[in-house]
Amino acid sequence: MAQTWTASTARDVKAGERIRTQAGEELTVTRIESPFMGMDGMVAFIEDSAERWYKRPLPLDAALEVLRD
Repeated sequence: MAQTWTASTARDVKAGERIRTQAGEELTVTRIESPFMGMDGMVAFIEDSAERWYKRPLPLDAALEVLRD
């Protein structure tokens, strides 16, 4: 079965998943920082790989897409 982008919110993302934000940014979540900078309503998704290091903070209720089976 092919993977497809599924609508989700930031609060439902798990480490290891590939996400796409509403701005079109894509990253594979290797770590999740929650709460982000002490703010209970925020989360930061971190991609830490050999190719790049990237951190994207989002509100917990932010709409995004997750690549799932």
